[in-house]
Amino acid sequence: MATYIKIFNERISGLSKGIDETVDGWFLMNSPGPVVLIVALYLLFVLKIGPAYMRDRKPYDLKKAMVVYNAFQVCFSIYLCRVSINTSNVLASILSTKCEIVRNREQNLMLYSGAWYYFFSKIIDLLDTTFFVLRKKQNQVSFLHVYHHTITALFSWGYLKYAPGEQGVVIGILNSGVHIIMYFYYMVAAMGPQYQKYLWWKKYMTSIQLIQFVLILGYMLLVAAKGCNMPRALTLFFVANTIIFLYLFANFYRKTYNTRKAAAAAATTNGHANGSAKTYSNGYTNGIVKRSIAGRALLSAAGGMGCQPTHQLLAQGDQMKRLIDVNNNQIKLSKSE
Repeated sequence: MATYIKIFNERISGLSKGIDETVDGWFLMNSPGPVVLIVALYLLFVLKIGPAYMRDRKPYDLKKAMVVYNAFQVCFSIYLCRVSINTSNVLASILSTKCEIVRNREQNLMLYSGAWYYFFSKIIDLLDTTFFVLRKKQNQVSFLHVYHHTITALFSWGYLKYAPGEQGVVIGILNSGVHIIMYFYYMVAAMGPQYQKYLWWKKYMTSIQLIQFVLILGYMLLVAAKGCNMPRALTLFFVANTIIFLYLFANFYRKTYNTRKAAAAAATTNGHANGSAKTYSNGYTNGIVKRSIAGRALLSAAGGMGCQPTHQLLAQGDQMKRLIDVNNNQIKLSKSE
């Protein structure tokens, strides 16, 4: 038993040692324990405890809190985007032939500092789902949503702890840029229904996210092909995870927007067909019954022979009700009540 405990402690001690001792001393960076615990509590709350707690309760009114939260996220994302651009050598990695990124100690610490703020932003992002649960919007707690928040929180920690590289800076720039747009949308939406008319561009947010993943994937494949001096395992992980995100977001877009377009097209087609049939039927029947003397005589003769005109011919439409008296061969028209 003592041997197993010793092995466990050695493994934990190994996980606690990252690429830089300075980073190891930062908040939540000493060992994987705290961040794993935070993510585990997040999953437990949004999938089990939260929905059970809210089952028999009314949704919380979090309008003001959400406006403040999303406004903060917009400002924080602008800051992260600025920091990522200032510490980036993206152009050098793309344009240089050898693709060698050289950084001194001070530049590395700037990179690590920006990566920590990016990681901490992913911890804050977990509140997105918490707000969904407290507002009883459980339908928005999808697999894509939960997977995205869980993976980004865990991976951004692991990236900073064990393998910080230039690839992460590109993700920081693109992702923070997308979050500026996304959280601005959420902020305006939380301000009330009177602002909904300004949110016509909602469907383009998913398209922007898809473009983001395509750009990330293209960059990762480029640096891998050029043999840049960046952690290769990290590049491969980025490629695999980006492909997963591309598939999930594309599937979400297809289900959400293509399905709505198909439903709208079907509704338009049905409405046109019903309207045309109804108009034709009413017009045809009224033309025979009301305007044509020969038509009225024909119907009267048909009644005399015991042949009652079909319901489809005379009962169509909602402007008039038509009554036929077969015994005296008269057609009586009465207005709808």
